[in-house]
Amino acid sequence: MLLKVENINVAYGHAQVLHGVSLEIDRGEMVFVVGRNGAGKTTLMRTIAGFMTPTQGAITLDSEPVNGTPPEKMAQKGVRYVFQDKRVFAKLTVRENIQLAAYPTGEPLSEAIDKVVGIYPKITRFMDKPAGGLSGGQRQLLLLGRALVGSPRLLLIDEPTEGLAAGIIEEVFKVLDRIKGTVSMVIVEQNLPVVCRLADRVYAMKEGGIPAHLTTAAEIQDQALLEQYL
Repeated sequence: MLLKVENINVAYGHAQVLHGVSLEIDRGEMVFVVGRNGAGKTTLMRTIAGFMTPTQGAITLDSEPVNGTPPEKMAQKGVRYVFQDKRVFAKLTVRENIQLAAYPTGEPLSEAIDKVVGIYPKITRFMDKPAGGLSGGQRQLLLLGRALVGSPRLLLIDEPTEGLAAGIIEEVFKVLDRIKGTVSMVIVEQNLPVVCRLADRVYAMKEGGIPAHLTTAAEIQDQALLEQYL
């Protein structure tokens, strides 16, 4: 097991958002978290990434307690968080965006670029152009590529297909499918066809808790079952 989240409570001030949430992921697994807006999905991701500290419960990474570990230290431990907002360094070139991801890991820039190009070959034509000129889908693919720099152990990906056109959603799907099994992933996603096609397991969130954990292929591919939580 790579990641274990045990019975965590998380609050914003006096408002408790997560109530006794537990989740685990093995090495190489692709686990999805589904649920309506406001269910607590992003709070869960932010807590695992170190941006928030549970008021109760425990988080362990490779059997090491990481409660309260700041996000920059979590990144050094091999945890990468791909935010929902698809925000890049707009005024920097695509190459410079990749360079910023490579620098703290010590990975040579040429190898980092090869990783990004490997999952999204079309990005070569934009390499020396400002990243702010990319479309939303192109930015998402750049962010996914950047997250792979430095050979992370765990990717936390928040709503990768939100707001994207059908064609680019299919490209994102192909990228996720291509890297599946090479790195552990926890993905928040409401596009159920993507979930049904890719998930090894699914956690359904509702009102800050996890009422369902789907583990069999029959359950995961039953879109009507998943729709109960959206």
